[in-house]
Amino acid sequence: MYRVRFSALARGIVVLAVLVSTGIATASAAPSSVSELTPREAVLSWIAAYRAKPALAQVPAAVRAASKFGAFRDVDSAGVYVGFIAGLFASNPAKSEELVVKMLSLPAEEHWVIVRAVAYSGLPQWKQLLGKVAARMPGRKIMVEKYLAGKLPTLDQFAFQEEPNILVRMRDALTLKSALGDEAAKQPSFDPHPDLIDTYWGYYYATGTYSPVARIVAMLAWAKERNSIAKLTLGSMAKHTLSVNAARDPALLSLLKWARTQQPKNTAAELDEVIEAAETADTPRLRKQALDAIEELKRKGPGFKRDVSLWGQVGQGALSLGCIGLAVAGQVALGVPCVVGGALSSGFLYYWGQQQ
Repeated sequence: MYRVRFSALARGIVVLAVLVSTGIATASAAPSSVSELTPREAVLSWIAAYRAKPALAQVPAAVRAASKFGAFRDVDSAGVYVGFIAGLFASNPAKSEELVVKMLSLPAEEHWVIVRAVAYSGLPQWKQLLGKVAARMPGRKIMVEKYLAGKLPTLDQFAFQEEPNILVRMRDALTLKSALGDEAAKQPSFDPHPDLIDTYWGYYYATGTYSPVARIVAMLAWAKERNSIAKLTLGSMAKHTLSVNAARDPALLSLLKWARTQQPKNTAAELDEVIEAAETADTPRLRKQALDAIEELKRKGPGFKRDVSLWGQVGQGALSLGCIGLAVAGQVALGVPCVVGGALSSGFLYYWGQQQ
């Protein structure tokens, strides 16, 4: 099972705090040169303001500066840099190979950044580009091969498999679906992870486009997640970082107001809270809500377990009265009898709670 490192939430919030405190929304915050930059804050400030005043010639120097202060040593905290470089490749396709070649001067152990950024770029010819420079990064041979073979995800391939609600879980158990297997469940998936949000922000800083923001907005659907701490953490981080950035970036705030009209009802409601927090400078409240929600889920356990307990409290015969299959997506699995209540229903509830 995928597990979230909770320190990632704090790290993500700290990274965003650094970005906004160093001038995220103002072009004047970007220095004219990065040749002498070494402090993390200075490089992050330059990255955050880049889209307002692109300076492609300065990028290799900025990447070397980031390397000097150890930005690429910890894979889990380098998302914003990887996303930024990927965005640069995407927005400058004619220059992408030249940029890659100049970045090869990074220490060999940091070449993973180049490989991932190329794969994340979304360039139509990213595989060809990666294949062309692979020989110059022998230490990343396996990583390159896995990306080319589709065994490692590109930036648009991260998505949780949707988890069924309690009724669907019960139906599947009763039909022996779990035992027999489900073809859909066998399909490979690449679960999102906390530093992915930083990666999307880095991509946005490089391009100023809506697509990476749209990915973050889509995660708002998990801000009220009841079953998965991984999803709840991502949804909460998305909500908080959107509000913090939008509070200091008028263009982003306008983009979110437009995006709000394109969203499903639940996501739109979360986005309303983001916009309000940004406009009223009330972003700390969203951060507190995020931490409280994660702590509650850790303490109480997944919502589906609480739902099972509720079914049990209603009474041993409750399942038979409604025939649980009738409530699942408005249809009954053909040939499957209803739970008959009594010892069978109570035993099923106990077994289900123990297994999940």
